[in-house]
Amino acid sequence: MFIDAVKIKQLNDTKVSLLKTFTWRCLGTLDTMLISYLLTGKLDIALSIGGIEVVTKMLLYYLHERAWIKLLKR
Repeated sequence: MFIDAVKIKQLNDTKVSLLKTFTWRCLGTLDTMLISYLLTGKLDIALSIGGIEVVTKMLLYYLHERAWIKLLKR
């Protein structure tokens, strides 16, 4: 599935921020889980770390993105 760039441009800033937050976090969480697995050799620990990390990082990224949007609109 490819994302239609024209439809994304029609979305408001909040929806684009949410979409970017989700896609970036998926990639970042896979990376975290892989590194965790390589370091520990334990899949359950890697999945636990990834599960916690996905929630906290998504929230932090969204807040970061919104702060930048407010800063740039001044």
